[in-house]
Amino acid sequence: MTSRHPAPPADRFGRVHTDLRVSLTDRCNLRCTYCLPAEGVTWLPRPDLLTDDEVVRLVRVATERLGTTGIRLTGGEPLLRRGLPGLVARLTALDPAPELSMTTNGIGLARVAAALREAGLGRVNVSLDTLDAGRFAEMTRRDRLPDVLAGLRAARDAGLTPVKVNAVPVRGVNDDEIAGLTAFAVEHGYRLRFIESMPLDAQGVWDRDRMVTAAEILDRLAEHYDLVPVARRGNAPAEEWRIAGTDAVVGVIASVTRPFCGDCDRVRLTADGQLRNCLFATEESDLRALLRGGADDAALEAAWRACLARKGPGHAIGSAEFRRPARPMSAIGG
Repeated sequence: MTSRHPAPPADRFGRVHTDLRVSLTDRCNLRCTYCLPAEGVTWLPRPDLLTDDEVVRLVRVATERLGTTGIRLTGGEPLLRRGLPGLVARLTALDPAPELSMTTNGIGLARVAAALREAGLGRVNVSLDTLDAGRFAEMTRRDRLPDVLAGLRAARDAGLTPVKVNAVPVRGVNDDEIAGLTAFAVEHGYRLRFIESMPLDAQGVWDRDRMVTAAEILDRLAEHYDLVPVARRGNAPAEEWRIAGTDAVVGVIASVTRPFCGDCDRVRLTADGQLRNCLFATEESDLRALLRGGADDAALEAAWRACLARKGPGHAIGSAEFRRPARPMSAIGG
């Protein structure tokens, strides 16, 4: 018999939190120019990373005690985690069971898509910023576009649907592919989402002027398609539109110009066991220390609730109060 999720906790602004992003590693096999420097960064020491047992226990506390219903596995690149299908199977066997999804760059997905689906993974989001092989190599510093495309096909064939494609347009780099990426997604039955670039790169060189805004993205799409607004589902971050005359849906995540902080239901767990109540949080709660210090589930729950109680109203990008987090996106978990 499946247990019911308990009522999720609310923060001081009345936002309830049902979505947990779990980073499985800070390592990545790409070096995307808007995320990492060419030489990479200093990775977390492996002993600092949560073990499978520790990940499962924290997710169990989240589902049993804190009303978490959705788990997204992230990185770095989560496919670099050894034994990933086994971990997925353990997470989906929890009672109550969470809805489990994953964000990946798609490299290596073709080899494990079927195994992940069999283990209980529900769907995937695959990052893909260009369809041009040369440009892909320039943007990621790796010549791996065929592997990503193969991963997308394998995910669709395995039933990890809807397969979502995440694209970050950067001015003067790949913003001329907005229509082409959309046509590609429509042709193959993928659900495309454009994401405004954010000040979370390890290099600290994010330039707002190079960010392609949601309004610009929609203007360019409107040159090629008739867009019909889709009602927003719950606290989902994407605004979505259906392409008239089709079942295809395209979305925009406008974290910078149209922030959705007031409806945020997300919490993040880093690969080294730090709980973050916001993507742009400047403070973390050390759950790994509690775990390894022998804390019981009640103590973990209390620390979790205290972290949520400190959540602020929003990220404040563009204001004098904004401070970049010390960790880049690769170490936080997308």
